[in-house]
Amino acid sequence: MMATGVGANNGAFKCRNNNRASYFGRAKMVATLLFVKAEGILVVLTLSSCLGFMEENVNMIQQERLLLRLEALPVVHPPLRFRSLPPPLPLLPHRHDPPLFLSPQPSTIGVYVADIPRSLNYGLLDKYWSSFSDSRLATDSDHDAPLSPHRTPKFPSYPENPLIKQYSAEYWITADLMTPPQHRANSFAKRVLDPRRADVVFVPFFATLSAEMQLGANKAAFRKKLGNEDYKRQREVMDAVKSTEAWKRSGGRDHVFVLTDPVAMWHVKDEIAPAVLLVVDFGGWYRLDSRGSNCSESDVVPHTQVSVLKDVIVPYTHLLPRLDLSENKERHKLLYFKGAKHRHRGGLIREKLWDLLINEPGVIMEEGFPNATGREQSIKGMRTSEFCLHPAGDTPTSCRLFDAIQSLCIPVIVSDNIELPFEGMVDYAEFSVFVAVSDALKPSWLVNHLQSFSKEQKDRFRQNMARVQPTFVYDNGHPGGIGPIPSDGAVNHIWKKVHQKLPLIKEAIIRERRKPPGVSVPRRCHCT
Repeated sequence: MMATGVGANNGAFKCRNNNRASYFGRAKMVATLLFVKAEGILVVLTLSSCLGFMEENVNMIQQERLLLRLEALPVVHPPLRFRSLPPPLPLLPHRHDPPLFLSPQPSTIGVYVADIPRSLNYGLLDKYWSSFSDSRLATDSDHDAPLSPHRTPKFPSYPENPLIKQYSAEYWITADLMTPPQHRANSFAKRVLDPRRADVVFVPFFATLSAEMQLGANKAAFRKKLGNEDYKRQREVMDAVKSTEAWKRSGGRDHVFVLTDPVAMWHVKDEIAPAVLLVVDFGGWYRLDSRGSNCSESDVVPHTQVSVLKDVIVPYTHLLPRLDLSENKERHKLLYFKGAKHRHRGGLIREKLWDLLINEPGVIMEEGFPNATGREQSIKGMRTSEFCLHPAGDTPTSCRLFDAIQSLCIPVIVSDNIELPFEGMVDYAEFSVFVAVSDALKPSWLVNHLQSFSKEQKDRFRQNMARVQPTFVYDNGHPGGIGPIPSDGAVNHIWKKVHQKLPLIKEAIIRERRKPPGVSVPRRCHCT
């Protein structure tokens, strides 16, 4: 085959052997670059041969990317000059040889949905909407016009009660998997019908809704088993799941549970400890872990049931609407906080910070929760303040952080033990201010620190925040959540994080299988 137009000036190769004739400029550059890439070994290809090879191994988009990468490299002079070329050298003589390019990250994770009764997920919503006894807020508007049982749809909506809605990840993750396949092109999780072909097994139990309904109906019975409907449901889930071959093969290590409420599945936490747990943080597990840990170090948090190695931190569901960057207006207040002043355990810092900040100029400290009345106050406070305070509460984090992100209010995180969703995918330092508890408790230190940020720095924080807003959104805008999800939303990010755990899950399963009968290895501390 002849190469035409090749000389000192730019020319073109015509790929006569291809079905589609293609011309590419800078033929000498491509030929020279192929020589350079061979590190001193003369490898000369006609472009048509090159494209023929590529068509057999990569798609058209990858072909174009290859050529762009080659042309982006520096040209080595003098250029190669030739009129005829020998037959092309075989670059990949065998299909089983290593590929020329690194394989892209897998675009899916295979998920099998465990077969449990509807009464443990959507049936719980039927029960919620038909009852007036499960509200924990006097101003709860969820029950203003409950649907009658015969009008309840197959996929009822999740409560708007903010105490429950903030934990609604279980609803949106399940709804994505319930969506018909033809509407799931954007979903990272691909549903499979055979557990043996799945990467993980998802257990669609609405554990948080179950716990909250029990707390609303009879809080006194929550820690007991007798007379506790939530415990009965937990037991029903575990009996169903543990009887399957899938659980027996893996010991539950490849099973996924959503436990966004810190008290969800409280009575069976030991049984689900080997599984992948989707949690908002580890705060509710600390005391349980301390009792069961074989760690003696005083400066680490012992994890025998939860760990960043096997579990996934997921976002709370934000309660306030998203503010687009184009709608952002001038902010006149320095720092805003709305929440309960008095908390327990690690949240004791709130009371101390409150007393330090309440009289500082430009600082707004409001007590309350964004229910029907407090919601408008929260929207106004977060949208008119430069910074939003995020101190530890009963647990290291809260939905307040995600409301701040949606409101473009720069989070000020004062929580030394916080774990955050999607770390490694999201760099929180690009739009948040992290402050050590010890510094925050120094008089006037926090206010002076926040005042030191320039307008340019704050604008950059907000621009970065605007880019990650979709990452923390669950709602796909479809009734019951049944429909296509945004590719860059929270559900897909959760499954991508689960996908990262697969090698460790598989290793743990293999290690467990090789143990001789009767040998028991205690759970070890993962000091991460």
